[in-house]
Amino acid sequence: MNIILVLPHIQAILNITAAGLMTAAYYYIRQENRAAHRACMIAALVVSTLFLAAYLYYHSQVGNVQFAGQGWIRPVYFSILASHIVLAVLIVPLVLTTLGFAIKGKFARHQSLGRWTLPLWIYVSVSGVVVYLLAFHFYPQ
Repeated sequence: MNIILVLPHIQAILNITAAGLMTAAYYYIRQENRAAHRACMIAALVVSTLFLAAYLYYHSQVGNVQFAGQGWIRPVYFSILASHIVLAVLIVPLVLTTLGFAIKGKFARHQSLGRWTLPLWIYVSVSGVVVYLLAFHFYPQ
């Protein structure tokens, strides 16, 4: 089996798993269950790191993937893709800074930044799955 052929599917699974873990983490912190929140966020970070490694390897081997959709879907796809790319670049330092505040016990700053980081990180994960579905399933080459 050629790993390159299955990597996009694995990446989508990792992304949706990360989004689910972050959603669970949000639920747990709202319930004041810090241990479960911490466990879910650590798992989300690990899963997202695995995604990033798979993504970088895939694109180092394949390069850019051409989008085959035509007509009205092209500007929709590229709008989603553009917002996904910009926020994906920004989310890395946001996640690391938010995590750093938690590790240092600066929970007020962690909470304040986390209110921005979490929804953006979830958006990046979910929009990545949308891009995958459009490029590999709805409008494949």
